[in-house]
Amino acid sequence: MSDIRAQILPTVDPFKTAARITIEATPATIFDLLSNPRAHHRFDGSGTVKDAISGPERLFLGATFSMSMKIKVPYRIKNTVVVFEENKKISWCHLMKWTWTYELQDLGNGSTQVTEYFDASKIPVISRWWLKKTGAMAHNPKWIAKSLVALKKISEA
Repeated sequence: MSDIRAQILPTVDPFKTAARITIEATPATIFDLLSNPRAHHRFDGSGTVKDAISGPERLFLGATFSMSMKIKVPYRIKNTVVVFEENKKISWCHLMKWTWTYELQDLGNGSTQVTEYFDASKIPVISRWWLKKTGAMAHNPKWIAKSLVALKKISEA
């Protein structure tokens, strides 16, 4: 399974990234992982998400959850679910207002196409500066692709 890759999708906006993968699991199986903040560190391709600190067992529209993170130094970040469509789409953002979104498309026969988006196109200038300064925008396509590969391995196990 080490040769499995997600497809990095082209985007026009330099503050958006996306990747896609097909997973041999139902949308419900995958969505259960995405809606459980305690599972997020298991499929984080960036290596920055360490653990859930607080939040509900299962996310819902408007739910908040905090994560233990580390980019050079440990910190905590609080996220809010801004889109929640059962087994189809989930999106959250934090104080800096960039979003992570997962869209699930049922392909039938127990397969699901999963597309992950990172969108920082509508954030304040200072936040854009931070993303460039930290190199996040340069790394995000690869990190998102790695997250989807990890999500695939967990969902198919």
